Amino acid sequence: MAINRKILTLDEFTIQQLRDFPHATGELSRLLRDMGLAAKRVNVEVNKAGLVDILGDAGTVNVQGEEVKKLDVYANDQFTGVLRHGISCAGIASEELDDYVAFDDEISKKSKYVCLYDPLDGSANIDVNVSIGTIFGVYRRVTPVGSLVTKEDFLQPGNQQVAAGYMIYGSSTMLVYATRRGVNGFTLDPSIGEWTLSHPDIKCPEIGRIYSVNHGNFFEYSEGVKKYITACQKKDKTNGGPYTQRYIGSMVADVHRNLIKGGIFTYPGTTSKPKGKLRLLYECNPFAFIVEVAGGKATNGKERILDIQPTELHQRVPFFVGSKLMMEELETYLKEDQ
Repeated sequence: MAINRKILTLDEFTIQQLRDFPHATGELSRLLRDMGLAAKRVNVEVNKAGLVDILGDAGTVNVQGEEVKKLDVYANDQFTGVLRHGISCAGIASEELDDYVAFDDEISKKSKYVCLYDPLDGSANIDVNVSIGTIFGVYRRVTPVGSLVTKEDFLQPGNQQVAAGYMIYGSSTMLVYATRRGVNGFTLDPSIGEWTLSHPDIKCPEIGRIYSVNHGNFFEYSEGVKKYITACQKKDKTNGGPYTQRYIGSMVADVHRNLIKGGIFTYPGTTSKPKGKLRLLYECNPFAFIVEVAGGKATNGKERILDIQPTELHQRVPFFVGSKLMMEELETYLKEDQ
């Protein structure tokens, strides 16, 4: 069988990137490859979830007050275990854990980075075979290398991320990650078990035709948000439309589609939950970083997501992210709420 050498694997791509920075240690590249390894393991279980006893609730509630699915537990264990046994991560924080975890072996304490993640986003869709995913952000620790990491290392604003990414377990399995140099997407080739570069240098279109929002909460949204949604519904060829509403209920799937095709994803606060549902550290910061590097924008309705100083590990914020021109239009409506 002929091998297409024009297609780079994740390992080859990261090594190629290192050649452009001869003084780089390769530690971040190893961490990203570790995340890719854990995602392969999770992908195997996702693909056969209907055949084994891994669907349904695990019988516990996470720190967010949500029922934990069995596959959530498995995914969290895989990512935590791979990073703990690697050499490129000093500690982790997960949506599924009450507190951060500092790796206390000597090699891990010498690592420069910490990783925060949602091990299985969209887990409410596990039982009905809808695309789900993993979201992660990587930060350079602020405490001295060689010591145990502390909460200070994890409570950093999103603009301090050195990398962020997500995996989407769908009709094909993809890993998309961003550094300040750009956003690149890799598709898992099951025939060789490798991530292969399929979407180089992703750019988010400045405008799209898709808006993603949970219409079921319409009457609990602020006046500015309601006016924006109404305007989206009235779009036609004379004012930049027509727009199409698409809402999967799996954030990874919704934002991935809009990143590739152009669009806007909104998860506003409501009268009953003014802070919204999404977590700043595990979901919003990584996606805000990715989309901004790709040319889009992200806000909580009042300020740039990446500039928010976190005060707690499981902090929630309203979230709006997407194509630059669509976001700028949205912001004109959100000014009414300020």
